[in-house]
Amino acid sequence: MEAILGVTSALAAPFDLMTMLGEVVAAAKQVLGADRGSVWLYDAVSDELVLEVATGIAPVRVRSGAGLVGACARERQIINVPDCYADPRFDSSVDKSSGYHTRCMLTLPLVDHKEVLVGVMQVLNKSDGAFDEDDEALATALAAQCAVALQRVRMTAALIEGEKMRQALEMARVVQMSTLPDVMPAIPAYDVCGTFRSAELTGGDTFDLSLLDQGLLIVLGDATGHGIAPALSVTQMHAMLRMAFQLGVDLRTAFVEVNNRLTEILPDDRFITAFVGLLDPQTHRLHFHSGGQAPIFYYRAAERVCDRYRPTSFPLGAMPLASLKDAVAIDMLPGDILMLLSDGIYECRNRRSEEFGEARVQDLLQTHHAKSAAQWLKILFESVEQFTDGTPQEDDMTAVIVKREALA
Repeated sequence: MEAILGVTSALAAPFDLMTMLGEVVAAAKQVLGADRGSVWLYDAVSDELVLEVATGIAPVRVRSGAGLVGACARERQIINVPDCYADPRFDSSVDKSSGYHTRCMLTLPLVDHKEVLVGVMQVLNKSDGAFDEDDEALATALAAQCAVALQRVRMTAALIEGEKMRQALEMARVVQMSTLPDVMPAIPAYDVCGTFRSAELTGGDTFDLSLLDQGLLIVLGDATGHGIAPALSVTQMHAMLRMAFQLGVDLRTAFVEVNNRLTEILPDDRFITAFVGLLDPQTHRLHFHSGGQAPIFYYRAAERVCDRYRPTSFPLGAMPLASLKDAVAIDMLPGDILMLLSDGIYECRNRRSEEFGEARVQDLLQTHHAKSAAQWLKILFESVEQFTDGTPQEDDMTAVIVKREALA
């Protein structure tokens, strides 16, 4: 009893897996007067039992159900074998390879408090004969403590890995957010604004509003999925576009070259829908290509109508491009608005599983076109929150507004 209580006390303290298993094997040998002991851990993924700690035995993996250890795991019952070589379930190959002779064996299932199998403990060769019912009772008490402690070790390891992943995601978010504009560019006669709200710590959306030698660069990108992998994809695209335009290439060349490079590096099931445009603030002419990004809404203030543009090409990274149609050209007149939204806004759902949809977006644009870009985005997201009514955000939401100010 003192030995068992000593092990219980030891297992309550901080420990690593191998130290804990060593404590259990040593205690089992002491309490039961055994010569050797071992602990097998159950690998649910491969459905195998893995020998982690054993006295004088090299690591072994066996199928669940094989041998005495497998029978114990399958039946979840104590198996007390007084003569191992007389039991057909006994696997003598370990004895042959190690030179050890196993006479008798006590095999116990390690089951946690939720009745989940976590492993099997074996105790070999009692010093004064075979194991009896008292030995079974003592070993059962020890096995119960071992199972709980083993599950605790695994839970602790999972929590540590989860925290490491959270920290890695936090760092990835910092990197991703650093690629977005810190402040909106100040352009005479224009009001521009963009925002990004990820569904997770990192997201598959991005946007850009940057003044370059060629004019105002306008980008909205949306990679398939959301999380760290899509975040890396759109960050790569973002960096490539910035570099291409800084090298002085035109819109068509930048779009084609970035697409073809993404085709080479992205997995076959990954792509990025993206709007890439350049606005000349002097001539007020906007040119753009859209790789699968739609709808593109353009509000014409003079007629008070909202035009809807379709994509001009395939999503970036979907396939190589040898040629490209001419970019769409729009002359932005006073009061006109270019509005770009990712599908996370259009497709967000309320408690009745209804989508926010394009019609609501157009109504907001028609109703609040006189507002500033920042005010309009605030109204948009307030409308989305009111519509979803607490429904969790499932996809990233990104919005970009470019408005030519109305004449006084």
